Amino acid sequence: MNWPICIKQFEQYLRLEKSLSGHSVEAYLRDIRKLTEFIDYKKAQVQPEQVSPSLLREFLEWINELGMTVHSQARTLSGIRAFYKFLIMEDMMQTDPTDTIEAPKMDRKLPDTLHFHEIEQMLAAIDLSTPEGTRNRAIVETLYSSGLRVSELLDLKMSNLYEDMGFLKVAGKGDKERLVPIGRDALKHIQLYREGIRCHLTIKKGHEDILFLNRRGAKLTRVMIFTIIKDLAAKAGIQKTVSPHTFRHSFATHLIEGGADLRAVQEMLGHESITTTEIYTHLERDYLKQVIKDYHPRS
Repeated sequence: MNWPICIKQFEQYLRLEKSLSGHSVEAYLRDIRKLTEFIDYKKAQVQPEQVSPSLLREFLEWINELGMTVHSQARTLSGIRAFYKFLIMEDMMQTDPTDTIEAPKMDRKLPDTLHFHEIEQMLAAIDLSTPEGTRNRAIVETLYSSGLRVSELLDLKMSNLYEDMGFLKVAGKGDKERLVPIGRDALKHIQLYREGIRCHLTIKKGHEDILFLNRRGAKLTRVMIFTIIKDLAAKAGIQKTVSPHTFRHSFATHLIEGGADLRAVQEMLGHESITTTEIYTHLERDYLKQVIKDYHPRS
């Protein structure tokens, strides 16, 4: 077994059996070439089946020293893993040298969150004298009150709004449904929008149950929601990068900072894994540090 033959067979597998695009195939091949480049650099006469876990660890240290980002390091290791899985699948190897190699840990960065007073600034910037303003106030209140994803907001149905109980039924990722609480202020502005604006629209067929509509009576688009939020942030003079997802992060962050149970926040956000929700505990720690800094006499 030698590198050129193995790489060629791997390429054919990716193109013909996996039907990957040319760009994706090239990305995998680049990962393998990085490894062969390292082997040449070490002047080691090592064929694919002779690569050991210790050599792979040296390789990861090498690409790290070259200044490759953690994300790129993880991506490169992923490509090498795929290469060795292919060799084992084709009975060209018996053991996988990547099995015991851990991927570089990647920091999960959150976008900016808004302070409560900044959210109030954005709400105050909405012109409630216009039909769009009344609708937009209801949209922003709902995003912050319930921590919805944009797709969940767009698909929100009136029949899934349980005002008497203060809950929304939301269709999340993978069409998994969950019940999410919604606050009184959000419900009040939804009612104002429904009774004062929405009821006067000519609603397009198939959109009769969708809560938030454009002036033509059709479901809003993601671009429209992003535009509404960005325009409001600009009007409110907020310098942060603000998107609809910022309200979801702010919702979760404010709950955690207020002492909410992590499992409850996970349920409300619709996270499949608690580890996804745990990123907000890092924000909580930053908040606690800031409290010490601001208020402790010997900080």
